Amino acid sequence: MTPFELSIWRKAERARLLKEREALTDEALAGLRSRIDHHLERAFPDLVHGIVAFCWPYKNEYDVRHLAAALRRRGATTALPVIVAPKTPLIFREWAPGVELAQGALGIPYPVGSPEASPDRALLPMLGWDGDGYRLGYGGAFFDRTLAALAKRPQVIGVAYEQAFVQTIHPQPHDIPMDFVVTERGVYRREPQGLKFIDNPRAFSSPPCYAGEIASDYFGEEPKS
Repeated sequence: MTPFELSIWRKAERARLLKEREALTDEALAGLRSRIDHHLERAFPDLVHGIVAFCWPYKNEYDVRHLAAALRRRGATTALPVIVAPKTPLIFREWAPGVELAQGALGIPYPVGSPEASPDRALLPMLGWDGDGYRLGYGGAFFDRTLAALAKRPQVIGVAYEQAFVQTIHPQPHDIPMDFVVTERGVYRREPQGLKFIDNPRAFSSPPCYAGEIASDYFGEEPKS
């Protein structure tokens, strides 16, 4: 596949995957989130220690803010990415409710004025993902550029829905694979031969539910009418 053909293919895949994700109902999204929350808490108990980077949800992505709130209550510090300039690595700034947010690219909020952070772990949303742990994002290559530039690389956990799986994203030299992928099904670990599913498919039980614990304006947004 030539670079031009790859660009066309990825653009079409992004459009397809985004359309499928945006078609998910609120009920379906709540169920998917609950399962992913459960798998992350169960498989990665160290998320409560150190600094966890996450992304504000965009167009029906997995909404990690509920889990982030639970992690903060147990001692974690959470951080959000900030775009400094086009085609440059991101930085991360600490964020918790009460820290000022500004509207960034695609209308995604980012923290203003809080301390910069060096994450120990990053929960990274994926528009698409493949059997070797590579991530298909929105085309800006911000996260690949950032992971390549960090002096201390965090443990990177890609988060997506099973429906977003593709056989391959046709990775290029700049693409960086995830260390783990977590979906509503469970946890995959990247090994030399590709992703390996490491969960018992029937391990899911008693998922956490934080919806009743968090006020509608907790995330720095206006309450929905």
